[in-house]
Amino acid sequence: MQNRKGGTMQISGGKFVVTGGASLIGSHVADILLAEGAAEVVLLDNFSLGTPETVAHLAGDDRVKLLKGDILRINQLYDAFKGARGVFAIAGFLTLPLSQNPPLGLAVNVEGQVNVFEACRYAGVQKVIFSSSIAAYGEPEGDAVIDESFPANLAGYQPGSMLYSCTKLIGEALCKLYSQKHGVDAIALRYATVYGERQHYRGVNALYIIQNYDKIVRGEPPVLPGDGSEVHDYIHVADVARANVMAMASDVTGEVFNVVTGVETTVKRIAEIVLDVTGSDLQPVYADDASAVKATSSPSLKLSRAKIKASIGWEPQVSVEDGIRRLIDWRKQQPA
Repeated sequence: MQNRKGGTMQISGGKFVVTGGASLIGSHVADILLAEGAAEVVLLDNFSLGTPETVAHLAGDDRVKLLKGDILRINQLYDAFKGARGVFAIAGFLTLPLSQNPPLGLAVNVEGQVNVFEACRYAGVQKVIFSSSIAAYGEPEGDAVIDESFPANLAGYQPGSMLYSCTKLIGEALCKLYSQKHGVDAIALRYATVYGERQHYRGVNALYIIQNYDKIVRGEPPVLPGDGSEVHDYIHVADVARANVMAMASDVTGEVFNVVTGVETTVKRIAEIVLDVTGSDLQPVYADDASAVKATSSPSLKLSRAKIKASIGWEPQVSVEDGIRRLIDWRKQQPA
């Protein structure tokens, strides 16, 4: 485990920048930074995917600065990063938008991340926390427990998913390179399927929860792919945000961590929870959407969270049942 030269970082009293700040994860990272006493939180977003509404609840806090900016424009990063202790590199294209617009998606996920690290080096930022994905592993083989030492197995992936995975591996390599060569501490966090309050409609797997909730509210049955046995590791956004801030505060650098629950949940179980929370007696329908962009889908997905617990003490706190209840409570409060 590589430890950073400066030891642990104080969140309280510091300035932090969140690229992709008006996003699901970015907004929750901001919540925790503010709760821990950060002096200034800059939410940098170009609003192509994120929206100001996502962070509307922070509008009254004078420590928060919502800044329109793009990680492809490095000059905007130089200004935003000035005086910052740390940067949360969350901005990026997910599989779906990347497969729809490869030139822009690849530019943002690769060139954009290079810009983030270069601007951090220039501005003297101490540490970067990079949002990676378990997509970096590719298709799991057999039912072995997947830890951070596992090699990438991308051969069976759809092209859009493969491109996305490669961009995350590049981001992780940048973390290690800038940590070793330029003294910019960095940690990459590999998220499982992130869901929760302020959910958008772009995540390939997390989208499934909110789409089926919307169907049930309209009186339509939830639709399950295959026989409903496909599993994912669903991680609540509050746990993901906590992992980001704990990683920032830690003295660790140059490492990759799984941010996962370690719990396999079938899509059938997700539908059952949504039906239960909504008090619906509708029965699920089994049907495949041939046009759907799919990420990892398998009957087994055993992800290890041992390394992050041992290194920075993080463990998930929100069960999938509680998390879906929280998501649906939030969704009910939203305008139609």
